[in-house]
Amino acid sequence: MKADDLLRAILPDVLIDNFDVVNFEKTDSRFDIWLDEKKVQLREDKCNPSIISHGFGDYHAIQDFPIRGRATWLHVRKRKWLDKESGEIFSYDWDLSEYDGTRLNAEFVSFLKEGD
Repeated sequence: MKADDLLRAILPDVLIDNFDVVNFEKTDSRFDIWLDEKKVQLREDKCNPSIISHGFGDYHAIQDFPIRGRATWLHVRKRKWLDKESGEIFSYDWDLSEYDGTRLNAEFVSFLKEGD
């Protein structure tokens, strides 16, 4: 079994597809998982050399479902992009319609849909 398969079993696919796990901590009472958005541009931006990666926004802590009796906190941050032509800094919004009926809570959905 690959580590990716295990992560897909406990975390929403949208996280595994679009974010990298960068840190993990386990204590007696909780799991903390830090995730950073992957450096992948949307199709329409890939051909535009003026769109470049521009760091990250702040981490947002979102409580997920408990795992093995421990509270689970996801610390997620979205990548920022810079349009060098306009000077605009933006983040991508994620279309979560395909995840209706999954365990994504309202706070997590709101975070993924918000622009920075």
